[in-house]
Amino acid sequence: MNLLVWLSLRPPFQSKWAISTLDEATDPWGVKVERVEVKDVRLPVQLQRAMAAEAEAAREARAKVIAAEGEQKASRALKEAADVIAESPAALQLRYLQTLNTISAEKNSTIIFPLPIDFLNKFLS
Repeated sequence: MNLLVWLSLRPPFQSKWAISTLDEATDPWGVKVERVEVKDVRLPVQLQRAMAAEAEAAREARAKVIAAEGEQKASRALKEAADVIAESPAALQLRYLQTLNTISAEKNSTIIFPLPIDFLNKFLS
């Protein structure tokens, strides 16, 4: 087992592997290994960079999954709102009035009232 595999194992498995490997190697001399403690590991710079790049890629992947889940929730909420508006034209009118109220709260804005073409055709003909 190489160092990368050993580092990827959880701590209990690391020590079991190290103990069994050392115990097998020292058994012919009558040495029994019961405990192993690693105090310092010095990795080559290239290996450190590779491990850092792998960790960064994993973080980016998790961030993309979280962002995708957020977009999915937002699109579900928009679909529910569209369904409510489709069922009740009064809901659309209420939303229209709320938007106008929000726009009118700004003192320095020009307000344009969108009107349906049918409504304007009555006055134009």
